Amino acid sequence: MSAIRHALSVKRADDFAQWYQAVVSQADMAEESGVRGCMVIKPWGYGIWERIQRLMDDRIKAAGVQNCYFPLFIPLSYFAKEAEHVEGFAKEMAVVTHHRLVAGDKGGLVPDPEAKLEEPLVVRPTSETVIGAAMARWVQSWRDLPMLTNQWANVVRWEMRTRMFLRTSEFLWQEGHTAHEDRDGAMEETLRALEMYRSFSEDVLAMPVVAGEKPENERFPGAEATYSIEAMMQDGKALQAGTSHYLGTSFAEAAGIQYQDREGGQRHAHTTSWGVSTRLIGGVIMTHGDDDGLRVPPAIAPFQVVILPMLRDDAGDEALIAYCRELHTQIAGQTALGEPVRVLLDTKPGKAAAKRWDWVRKGAPVILEIGGRDMENGKVSQLRRDRLWNDAAKPDFSAPSREECVAGIAGLLQDIQQNLFQEARDRRDANITRGIDTLDALTDFFAEGKVFPGWVEVQWSRPTGEALDKVVEQLKALKLTIRNVPMDATAADGTCIFTGAPAVERIFVARAY
Repeated sequence: MSAIRHALSVKRADDFAQWYQAVVSQADMAEESGVRGCMVIKPWGYGIWERIQRLMDDRIKAAGVQNCYFPLFIPLSYFAKEAEHVEGFAKEMAVVTHHRLVAGDKGGLVPDPEAKLEEPLVVRPTSETVIGAAMARWVQSWRDLPMLTNQWANVVRWEMRTRMFLRTSEFLWQEGHTAHEDRDGAMEETLRALEMYRSFSEDVLAMPVVAGEKPENERFPGAEATYSIEAMMQDGKALQAGTSHYLGTSFAEAAGIQYQDREGGQRHAHTTSWGVSTRLIGGVIMTHGDDDGLRVPPAIAPFQVVILPMLRDDAGDEALIAYCRELHTQIAGQTALGEPVRVLLDTKPGKAAAKRWDWVRKGAPVILEIGGRDMENGKVSQLRRDRLWNDAAKPDFSAPSREECVAGIAGLLQDIQQNLFQEARDRRDANITRGIDTLDALTDFFAEGKVFPGWVEVQWSRPTGEALDKVVEQLKALKLTIRNVPMDATAADGTCIFTGAPAVERIFVARAY
């Protein structure tokens, strides 16, 4: 087999970080904005986010949660009411102190000293505090509960080390915030949201994840319990792809969310929060991308099928475009993955091969090239992005009739969706190591120089306080973190490799983004 000439200049195995940046750029996903840590999300990247947003929003609303919107600016005093929460975000907060600019003595514009705000405003890093203030007004009786709200918004966390989609100073997300009568109701909601994220990631993003509880040191600031979904990227690192938090009554006490219970007494509500962000797009890139660019799961592809007529700038082009338009109409009339097929007829000027490779890099699930001979024979040249190459190191085109292509498109898209998930799950499972039962063995495992070492499952005694701090320092020295305690983990049956105490559960340890 001759060597494959891939569409990207950098390969995953050679430099995964540079490969990731190349995909974001060459798949036309996003670009730098001129403000450190902020990005311009381009139409293909934003189209993927719109698909994620729409499909996730359907699931959120199906659970009885209603969308609303809260201000971008939050009074600093709101954060001061929740000491642990503000401490957790203090180093990331962007703060507005003035409301007007004036000409400076040395030229340019400067904040007007006369326009200093009476109270600084924080650009929201998350909305627990401002939503808590609203819920304190809205909740009066047990009849008002549960209160189930969500918002789609942008947030700002002033990151020092940024990477597009994975860790940016400004990012897009949804944040659910709910209030309940008691712990049981709040915990049920917390775990419902976690399961929503797990199934969404696997069924829609084709990205296998492990759902579980975070250790004490990884909890959301002010939460009583934090749960996450963790995905393994192709370099073996973990990506926290979504979180759901049981907040207890601490935020309700700080914000004054009280209700008259069924016996006429006054109680504080139990609250939750949960969210996913544009980080999911980074996860999709690093889970499914290859050395030719992005591979987009059909469920979230802005266009699932791209038709490329091989135009020659001659009299035959008109008939070829008419043929492709008819094909477009026929495919768009099909249903796949529960929705009408999203199909694009790309008639932009340019050579067909160059346009094909543009769509390969973008990861369109199915590419159809139609030339004059295809039209004459009633055929299409069909390329599926998840299986790009044949044994001869050539793009693996099939040549169904137009009727066969149209009739088979729904099954093909379903097969691509499932194939991407199965491939990712097999890779993840093959890179989870079990049976390491000492800290020295763990140290040796990650010191062996493996390029992509994957995850390690170890037994864990759930230490707290100083004992936990010691474990965190030991892991930090190895550049490792505890990801979560899997919900479906096998019961512990040994000793904790960190403390030597009897283990109570199993955890995943990994390097992470």
